[in-house]
Amino acid sequence: MPRAGRGTPPGAAALLAAPLAVGLTACSGDGNPLAEPPHESAAKVAYSIADGGKADPSKPLKVTVKDDGSRITDVTATDAAGRFVAGKLSEDGRSWQSTTALAAGAHYTVRVSTEDSDGHPGRKTLTFDTTPADAGLHVTFGPDAGTYGVGQPITAALSVPVKSPAARAVVESHLQVSASPAASPGSWYWVDDRTLHYRPSAYWPAHARITATSTLGGVKVQDKLFGGADKPLTLQTGDRIEAVTDAATDQMTFKDDGKVVRTLPVTTGKPGFDTRNGIKVVLAKESFVQMKSTTVGIAAGSSDSYDLPVYWATRVTWSGEYVHAAPWSVGSQGYANVSHGCTGMSTDDAHWFFDHVRPGDIVQVVNSHGATMTPFDNGFGDWNLDEAQWLKGSALGKATAPSAQQGSTSGGGGPMSPLSNPARLRPETA
Repeated sequence: MPRAGRGTPPGAAALLAAPLAVGLTACSGDGNPLAEPPHESAAKVAYSIADGGKADPSKPLKVTVKDDGSRITDVTATDAAGRFVAGKLSEDGRSWQSTTALAAGAHYTVRVSTEDSDGHPGRKTLTFDTTPADAGLHVTFGPDAGTYGVGQPITAALSVPVKSPAARAVVESHLQVSASPAASPGSWYWVDDRTLHYRPSAYWPAHARITATSTLGGVKVQDKLFGGADKPLTLQTGDRIEAVTDAATDQMTFKDDGKVVRTLPVTTGKPGFDTRNGIKVVLAKESFVQMKSTTVGIAAGSSDSYDLPVYWATRVTWSGEYVHAAPWSVGSQGYANVSHGCTGMSTDDAHWFFDHVRPGDIVQVVNSHGATMTPFDNGFGDWNLDEAQWLKGSALGKATAPSAQQGSTSGGGGPMSPLSNPARLRPETA
């Protein structure tokens, strides 16, 4: 509410507080006749930035009054996107300074309300632009736009490394994820200085629309580093597909939206080549792969060497673990583990599996004597970290529910999306 200052005409405060019978608002706005003071303030205002000029966004905005007895009563500074700049007024009211960073490449309007020594109110307006960032921080979301399984993490690749906890918190707070239907709360995990992964605490909903957006454009991340404008990513999920292999029984249970569709006899890694335990997601599908043991350090001509044409190969690690056709081991499938680490099945079953999965679908192995799938260095093992472990990788240290989907957006991951990098497709085991 406007308040009566020194020299306020008698009854003016009462007028502002009276019932608004003529449609005026109690808080004076641009369309309110009472916003125009009866006497223009004589207060002289100085700015650290020239009106209409260019400003360095890394430097604070300062406003001062020069003449004795005058003071600043209010300052509002907003950019063209409607973002407010926080600031602090000195105790004597003679100066104000911004306390949050200005955005790079933005247009600002600053409105300063003053009061002179006689109590006359006044308003000054300043407009200026900030210089654009020379080399901004850019974000490329992954994977490529498309339809994925409910285990697919969202990735964010940064154009420059971000190391400090404070700068990471700024970045993370401006990477937003929305989902419809709503997903469970989730958070970003800093895999390294330039890579983040996002996943909810539970798998994505089936048949959901998910959008990742960066609002870092113009935002100061750290000294001399500002965010740039980048494309959002929108993808969809299909059915909730979960293929769970029990290495103790040599059976794979294939579920679609929670219902068991098929149980398939399989073979997994033999002693010394035990299949990795844990949750993996489908990375890619290759109808034919020539698998050579020499690519994983097994000497040619040794008892464990192989050079095999393999069909209907579904990749679950970058180092070469697959679910694939293994007609040479059909007699052991369902009974014994004889592979070099892959999950083998009959040609017909492998073809069926190949046709019923997509990247992002869940492939889990239990009761193997192998190590657990690592989280980040060999595919998407993100789900092998529990929620508490996952939150330790967040600069904000908390999970938030993805916001509701608002309208439609488009975009996609860049060329470094792991699902589109054929250089990584190297067979490991058969």
